Amino acid sequence: MSDESGDGDDEPIEKRVGEVLRERDATLAIAESCTGGLVGSRITDVSGASDYFDRSVVSYSYDAKRDLLAISRETLDDHGAVSEPVARQMARAVCDTADATWGLATTGIAGPDGGTDEDPVGTVYVGVANAAPWGTGESRTTVKRHVVEGTREEVKAGFVDRALTDLLERIESG
Repeated sequence: MSDESGDGDDEPIEKRVGEVLRERDATLAIAESCTGGLVGSRITDVSGASDYFDRSVVSYSYDAKRDLLAISRETLDDHGAVSEPVARQMARAVCDTADATWGLATTGIAGPDGGTDEDPVGTVYVGVANAAPWGTGESRTTVKRHVVEGTREEVKAGFVDRALTDLLERIESG
């Protein structure tokens, strides 16, 4: 897979994520919706990923989001599954339930149907949560919205690249 971060590094993004996690003795858990397990698959394409990768929860349906990640019914009703608040809750939930250093979440519309004027096909919300040490109150979750064009398969691959790039940027920024 090619480098999508734009910094010219030829090393695959999933390998760079793994190296940074390993260097910092950090762990990762992922909550995936629109990517259906592809982010976890890319992470585990790197030999030795078990040093830092804990799990990937595929929560494709509303019921799965509620059951596996405790995403609130009200958030899903008020904002829909493809939204900033749901991505935020997904990232926090998987980070906390796995007791991981980092939580990564994807929720979006891969198409070819299902888009709206507000969130067209190719929209993904990527949530990145960081669990700070207990008692510090410094845990933080960010969400970015991206739009990727292409076929369903190209869009899903682009979602994975965006998610891993967002995660790497957050880890490196401290």
